[in-house]
Amino acid sequence: MLSLALIGFVGGLITGISPCILPVLPVIFLSGGAQGARVDADGAALARRNARPYLVIAGLVVSFSVFTLVGSLLLALLGLPQDVLRWAGLVVLVLIGIGLIVPRFESVLEKPFAWIPRKDVGTDRGGFPLGLALGAVYVPCAGPVLAAITVAGSTGRIGPETIVLTLTFAVGAAIPLLVFALAGRRVAERVKSFRTHQRGIRLTGGIVMIALAIGLVFDVPQLLQRVVPDYTGALQEQFGGTEEVEEALGLGGLVTDENRDLDRCEPGADELAECGTAPSIRGIQQWLNTPGGEAVDLADLHGQVVLLDFWAYSCINCQRSLPHVTAWDDAYRDAGLQVVGIHSPEYAFEKEPRNVEAGVAKFGIDYPVALDNSLSTWTNYRNRYWPAHYLIDAEGTVRAIAFGEGHYAETERQIRELLEDASPGVDLPAPTETADDTPEAGSTTPETYLGTTKAGNFGGTESYSAKTSGFAFPDDQPADSFALDGAWTLGTQSIAPTGPEDARVRLEYHGSTVQMVLGGAGEVVVDDGSGPRTIAVSGAPDAVVLVEPGESRTGSLTVTVGPGVDAYSFTFG
Repeated sequence: MLSLALIGFVGGLITGISPCILPVLPVIFLSGGAQGARVDADGAALARRNARPYLVIAGLVVSFSVFTLVGSLLLALLGLPQDVLRWAGLVVLVLIGIGLIVPRFESVLEKPFAWIPRKDVGTDRGGFPLGLALGAVYVPCAGPVLAAITVAGSTGRIGPETIVLTLTFAVGAAIPLLVFALAGRRVAERVKSFRTHQRGIRLTGGIVMIALAIGLVFDVPQLLQRVVPDYTGALQEQFGGTEEVEEALGLGGLVTDENRDLDRCEPGADELAECGTAPSIRGIQQWLNTPGGEAVDLADLHGQVVLLDFWAYSCINCQRSLPHVTAWDDAYRDAGLQVVGIHSPEYAFEKEPRNVEAGVAKFGIDYPVALDNSLSTWTNYRNRYWPAHYLIDAEGTVRAIAFGEGHYAETERQIRELLEDASPGVDLPAPTETADDTPEAGSTTPETYLGTTKAGNFGGTESYSAKTSGFAFPDDQPADSFALDGAWTLGTQSIAPTGPEDARVRLEYHGSTVQMVLGGAGEVVVDDGSGPRTIAVSGAPDAVVLVEPGESRTGSLTVTVGPGVDAYSFTFG
């Protein structure tokens, strides 16, 4: 437990000095610190200081911890949108800001609390409500510790370890903010202009608070973070990548009594094993292909062999796997096989139900599909792969696991074996003969993501980060890489041309086919040396074929991306 607390504290401390805290610093300095200065009528600093800076930070720690751990669960129970807490926090920020600017409005805000002997909710003395509001809207930079906390909170696995991790993370992240608040109070007490212009500080604090709320609505802080280098990125990666941290976070958030026995299955093994009762399907936002959108409960499927397929509709590996899954569903459904698709999004656009519905129709999926947008079921199975297959026998026990592409013949043989065990003498059709198009390891360029969080295979000379906007093709580009030319905006999941001018991507690849995941509305022009070809892009992001399937080859192509188009990744076959 002590190690977990230390990991949480250090992870929070790194987050607390990262660029993502910059937008809240003016509010912390002015409203959390400078307003905490105690001066007399002549502007002289008094010896006794109030606790406003500590109250602001305490409110932030409490609200961040509570909202992160149980906020999603409470909202789900109440049937409220998941962002209602954030909007409530923004409204409170605006109201407090108006109260700082208009004292009469502040009095109105305090009337419901008139029965309290000391009006600690006031904007002069009561920093705790301000801290509560900041905790609801303050979104720290993602890291391994925060990811473990978020997963635990969204899936309901909240135990002593998770609580300790959350509290220590919140304290670690809040300490730099407390230092800044105390510095603001110190400056206000030492600098005469601050002491003699308390009304001006109130007005400025109110304006800054309202500006922060408006900026959060329009995601202005993200623009700020693109300008400021992420000077803690390497430190975060180095800290989160240690074996001790990974093991501690896994024990704190992923491994439970429900899924612990999955370790008995060796992924891709030819023989069936006994790997414990199948973990439940949980946290599903919506069901497709079920009567009236009813949920599927594994307990109701006892007596049937169940195949859980974790997939995402724009994943090229899943696209190559789906023909096998749908073929098994067609061939063995009447013999007792129930396929359940667990759609676990890799990109934000894959959370949109209408996009998933289009993918379900495109790939001819008739079996039930669960929209696992919070990755609750994904986490409950401790899954890390697209696609992933979990084979469950008629008694509800996991008997086989397969990660990634391939293993199709072995998986089908195992399906047939379990069907025969469940119903001896069952009349099974002949094995399916779906071609296995899984590329051999190393036979193609690896899947290439363009967003900054998962970017790989970048062959340009520039720094590939959100702060870089101008690119030029290198003179010598490595094989199996991409490079950019022109003005680009690099997002966490996709990239897009900046301004009205087109921008270009050059790809050096090897494989038999090339696809590019594109979204938005506009055009791209593909030139593989045989002449330009224009492709119209519209609607939800999806894979677009740039090089038609054929013989494996080594090639180069240039994609000119027009305004309005977002590019996510390259996939290869």
